Amino acid sequence: MRSLTTSVLIASLVGGCASGPNSDPRDPIEPLNRAVYSFNNDLLDQVLLKPLAEVYNHVVPDPVSERVSCFFSNLGDVVVTGNDLLQLKFSQGLQDGIRFVYNTTFGLGGLFDVATVWGLPKHNADFGQTLGYWGVGPGPYLVLPLVGPRTARDAVGLVTDSSLNLLYQIDPVATRNKVVALSIVDTRSNLLGAGNVLQEAALDPYLFVRDAYLQRRENLVRDAQQPADDAVDGATSEKVTK
Repeated sequence: MRSLTTSVLIASLVGGCASGPNSDPRDPIEPLNRAVYSFNNDLLDQVLLKPLAEVYNHVVPDPVSERVSCFFSNLGDVVVTGNDLLQLKFSQGLQDGIRFVYNTTFGLGGLFDVATVWGLPKHNADFGQTLGYWGVGPGPYLVLPLVGPRTARDAVGLVTDSSLNLLYQIDPVATRNKVVALSIVDTRSNLLGAGNVLQEAALDPYLFVRDAYLQRRENLVRDAQQPADDAVDGATSEKVTK
């Protein structure tokens, strides 16, 4: 997490610097971001994460990996619930809180997503969206080491969400690190194939990822700024997929 703070500081220092005539004003440190993107994609992912995810997919049966994904998704609902409340979406927050309780108890610790079957869909809410809800601008686009694309606002939000995530409350630290590593490999295994599609579909994968990320985050913040009743009725939900 220290890298998040460092990256945000670097962005704030260089954000006002002049950029080339063809550069995107949302991405004032594009050369640095491209270098970090190359490190994340060409070195970290291709050499470490993707091979581990491929082995994981090959060794772990689909029913087991689906349970693992549900477990981590259930832990994430605590963060979602907290941000629902910070966005004054009390009805949605109640739904997501009940969803966590149902899946933790009747879903055997979150291994099964019974709440969706019972009419409580999974929502998306994080502290980056919460900051946007209260009018905080996105700030410059960043590519963080190990983490990937963020805006300055979302980088700050990521630190806050991490403090709410039960995953990072596991003790002892050695066990926590193993569980976090498993969550990273599980997430990457769910994205196998996406990288090939990206490389084939985009002339410049960096620009494709940047523009897609910024557009998605803009849409999520716009949804967060909807009146609470509309947000609940509209149900911007993301079900766990494998």
